[in-house]
Amino acid sequence: MLALDTKVQFIKGIGPQIAEKLAEKRIFLAEDLLYHLPFRYEDREHPRSLNELQPGEVASVIGEVRGTALLRTRKMPIFEMTVGQGPVSLKCMWFHGAYLKDKFKPGQMLALYGKVEPSRSRGGSFKMIQPQIEILPGPDEPETALLESGRIVPVYESLGGARLSSRWLRRVLHTILESPGPRVEETLPAVLCERLQLPDRAAALRAVHFPPQETSLAQLQNASTPAHRRLIFEELFYLELGLELKRRKMRERPGFAMQTGERVRTALKRVLPFHPTAAQKRVLGEIVSDMRQPTPMRRLLQGDVGSGKTIVALQAALVAIENGHQAALMAPTEILATQHFLAARKLLEHTARKPPYRVVLLTGSLDEERKRANRGKIFRGEADLVIGTHALIEEKVEFANLGLVIVDEQHRFGVLQRFKLMKKPNAAEPHVLVMTATPIPRTLALTLYGDLEVSVLDELPPGRTPIVTRRTEDERASEVWAFLRKQVQLGRQAYSVYPVIEGPSDDQPELDFPHDEAAAPDASTAEAVAKPKSAARLKAKVPASLFEEKNSKPNLKSAVAMFDELRATHLSGLRLGLLHGRMNAEEKEISMRRFQRGELDVMVATTVIEVGVDVPNASVMVIEHAERFGLAQMHQLRGRVGRGAAKSYCILMTGGKVSPQAEERLDAMVRTQDGFELAELDLALRGPGEFFGTRQAGLPDFRVANLLRDRKLLEMARREAQQFVEGADKQMPREAVAAVWAHLRAHWQRHYGLVEAG
Repeated sequence: MLALDTKVQFIKGIGPQIAEKLAEKRIFLAEDLLYHLPFRYEDREHPRSLNELQPGEVASVIGEVRGTALLRTRKMPIFEMTVGQGPVSLKCMWFHGAYLKDKFKPGQMLALYGKVEPSRSRGGSFKMIQPQIEILPGPDEPETALLESGRIVPVYESLGGARLSSRWLRRVLHTILESPGPRVEETLPAVLCERLQLPDRAAALRAVHFPPQETSLAQLQNASTPAHRRLIFEELFYLELGLELKRRKMRERPGFAMQTGERVRTALKRVLPFHPTAAQKRVLGEIVSDMRQPTPMRRLLQGDVGSGKTIVALQAALVAIENGHQAALMAPTEILATQHFLAARKLLEHTARKPPYRVVLLTGSLDEERKRANRGKIFRGEADLVIGTHALIEEKVEFANLGLVIVDEQHRFGVLQRFKLMKKPNAAEPHVLVMTATPIPRTLALTLYGDLEVSVLDELPPGRTPIVTRRTEDERASEVWAFLRKQVQLGRQAYSVYPVIEGPSDDQPELDFPHDEAAAPDASTAEAVAKPKSAARLKAKVPASLFEEKNSKPNLKSAVAMFDELRATHLSGLRLGLLHGRMNAEEKEISMRRFQRGELDVMVATTVIEVGVDVPNASVMVIEHAERFGLAQMHQLRGRVGRGAAKSYCILMTGGKVSPQAEERLDAMVRTQDGFELAELDLALRGPGEFFGTRQAGLPDFRVANLLRDRKLLEMARREAQQFVEGADKQMPREAVAAVWAHLRAHWQRHYGLVEAG
């Protein structure tokens, strides 16, 4: 008998060899195959007639092979095929299509899916370029034919070449769903399904793979049928249920209840260098409210570049220090850690407090004697605020009375579990404040940081001037450098940022190259795999000015080469510095300090300056090969200027072919400086997994849900999970509640990856 936990090798039509291929795709059980859902559907019950086609539309058609030819051109081989319906024909073309040469025979019936374009050839009035294609079964395959035509047919991403194509998957999935054996067990309480009008699990799986005739094709394509909603909700419900458990278990742990009397309020006022914004007051209130509780705070502080997160964090540190505890601030880079150290020392050590606040720096590049001395101060409680890099969580570092941990740009460190190194065994846990200058859409924050409370700084402090953003192309570089030179003559400083350090783009970890170009066709199969389309392109217009668009050069420039070239040509006579990730910590420190002191006019760098570097006199940011940077990177880089009173500029230079996705990113950068709006677009363009890097960040691999598409279902799942834990639904039988908890325990780790339940 076939069950959901049956290993795939024992399913008819698979066997050990194919099972090994499926294992590479993390498909081990029958259940895993059932959750490999179609990415689109074709209406082969009412296929489009060739004489009904309109240019510009994307259509599914069924036709007969009339003839094929492989054309050898100077640039590439082109495979052509004529498909017909009666007297009407359609021309199909595939570039680099030699692999299709012997795939088709006259008389075969095909299902085609692609964009319809006008054709000037005598072979037909329309053509399709690179259509997806599937050979339909012949009359000698009656069982398979029932799954391939005369119905709405699911189309799947291939699991490994022609052998594991959509056609193969349909047969195997039909075998699983129709085989005798135990029914698909239900995972949601009947009361819940009835209240939310969701079908049962077995019916939902059957309906998404083999939709009934009356199903709306539009709902199938956007995964909004009742069956899809049921499976998506189930996945999100169990995710949110586990996260809700984590939140509640955290509240049960012992923490430090901080007092916030007149002494603390006076200390906070003493360090404020300016009048706080309403957003800063609100967020500090949320943080302090958490710190008053006898359970450890777990809070995420989001704020766009320049929103004043650091001063809020330092105020939170003061609350801990004034309560007799130590505070630790962990930064992702030594440059940023040192900058935080100098800023905190300037702010805290020169107050009228007796004794003065003691601020200590601990980074990997410090000499061993100083590190040992600082570790001793931390252990003896002679350090109030400890600032450092990941060196803070080494086993050698022991705190005397750690009450607050502040983590800057947390996603660069990995999951929060590493903070266990910063607490003593069996002691109360310190409060944790996680900061990020990378705006995270709420939908993503609910999963990535699902066990944290969220505070948002959505207001810039007074004095921050808007940054003028323009784009141009490489051919007008001389005008850009002339503009930059003029700004330096006015007493300003500038950055010029490059995507690579030197040489080719291989082994350049500082740049997260966006994956814009489509992959070449898989030569092993005639059935192409379609990728989901990006969001509709923004229609923002770039103001006509000095920076207009022209053709550009294809080669990537590097920071090292351009440092030498600019020093010898366009920027000769100016004081240039160089900063990149392959320099050692001391070299980086010296270069950045010289720039901060005004001893350098222009800093030539890679994205190592992306986070946190604060030079108020810097007013120009030039990003070369901007088409190669992600939205988040460009926005962070732009945030390095505009920190003083002077008018600031960000110039996006493109130096190669600009893909449609890159055009969207560049247009958005020119159109808006709202980091949260840009983050929403970035999520739409890249998808949730690539937005942060799924495994690194702890974002689960979803089988059916899509965080961008399924936002409303995620919110609903979160509400239902909270109510379930609270036991708000009194009509739910006790055995149904027990079954939900049992399912969560059995499936959490396997289905949600690095996210752990409790």
